[in-house]
Amino acid sequence: MMRAGSLIKGFLLACLAAALMVAPLTAAALSLEDEEKLGREFVADVKKHFPLVEDEFALDYLNRLGGYLAGAVETKPFPFSFYLIPRNEMNAFAGPGGHIFFFTGLIESMDTVDELAAVASHEMAHITARHLSKRIEQNKKLSMATLAGVLIGALVGGEAAQAIMIGSAAAGAQAQLAFSRTDERQADQLGFQYMRRTGFDPAAMIEVLKRMQSAQIYGTDKVPAYLRTHPTGPERMANMDNLLSSGSQGAGTDAEERLRSEYPLFRTLLIARHGDPEVARRRFRNEIDEHPDAALAHFGLGLLDKEASEYDAAVGHLERSLELRPDLLPVRNHLGEAYQYTGRYKDAIPVLESVLDGDPDNRKALFLLATSYQNLEAYARAARIYERLLGMEPVREDVSYNLGLCYGRMDRLPLAHYHFGVFFKKTGKPAKARFHFEKAEELGRHDMELVHKIRKAREDLP
Repeated sequence: MMRAGSLIKGFLLACLAAALMVAPLTAAALSLEDEEKLGREFVADVKKHFPLVEDEFALDYLNRLGGYLAGAVETKPFPFSFYLIPRNEMNAFAGPGGHIFFFTGLIESMDTVDELAAVASHEMAHITARHLSKRIEQNKKLSMATLAGVLIGALVGGEAAQAIMIGSAAAGAQAQLAFSRTDERQADQLGFQYMRRTGFDPAAMIEVLKRMQSAQIYGTDKVPAYLRTHPTGPERMANMDNLLSSGSQGAGTDAEERLRSEYPLFRTLLIARHGDPEVARRRFRNEIDEHPDAALAHFGLGLLDKEASEYDAAVGHLERSLELRPDLLPVRNHLGEAYQYTGRYKDAIPVLESVLDGDPDNRKALFLLATSYQNLEAYARAARIYERLLGMEPVREDVSYNLGLCYGRMDRLPLAHYHFGVFFKKTGKPAKARFHFEKAEELGRHDMELVHKIRKAREDLP
């Protein structure tokens, strides 16, 4: 498995331990149904320990890349789902049930989308070959106490994790739970095929391995024992060279070209929003010093200024970025948001509407547009957009709250109380939710459709 730090293997161990703790220890590997269930539970567990990136463009890009690569997969035991963890770690890992996680530090380290596609393809290959399920079957005799130690240590990470594992039988189970050299080699080979079929350059796999080796990942005392069972960088690079010498490269497609062209924007956004702010600022300023018309560097500085509440400076950089690259829709979203922070709601509206001209279902642009109208006291227009957002998953919790405010200002009190009730229910405040639902039903008792919605919403309140 491609890696550049101990957390990646820690999470793989967490996957394996969780699988063994949940699944029946029988002679057969996990069924597809059991692994899908385990995958859902694992995603929930990851969310307890790490925040996830929620940027709409970034997630859309990553899932489009993964979906495009999945087109080259002949047998898919599970649908693939892709996530971003905002941490400065060069890591990625495949969990059970088709869930693949990338740390933002990994994307920051990669110059091209081919390199990201190489890591994604490798992780997808572990899933399609069902390596995780096979490890579970082979290690079914491990005790629950041992597995619990592995799970706890893996999730804690760092020196604390090593202390936990040393203090239990889990330390001796690490090597047993690791993917085998054969698994890694097969994942390299399958990932190589996926890349070649989709038009990405499989030679990028070698570049990734070189970068990880230069970071002294292999052969150091800091590497946990369970990593040392894997092929070294030179061995894997030699295998890649052999694969490159045979077969032909697939033709590129329009989808591949679009992913390639959007990668610098995707990477800039993650560096600015989730990297080290001072390092990112120096990076973007140096780029502008060398190339004053570097649109993405201005975008990055605009995001950094916005995060630092320097809104006038943010507007300046984002306007310059958009002037240089009018095609960058995410820049328009962030410019519209920066206009809002400076009270320029009327300026935000045409910018956000231009986003929707190219992407009518852009949830961020719709939400910002609704709040712009709301701040301008155009409550009916805002309410129509908020109502539309309620039908688009995932729904922001504050959509219901803002919708309640708008209906309140429009003197439509039954609807106002209903949406406040929905908001407080979603945010875990059942007493407040119940109060607003009761007021909504009292005031709207003649509207049977609304009464039905209210009663349905109240059914599962504690």
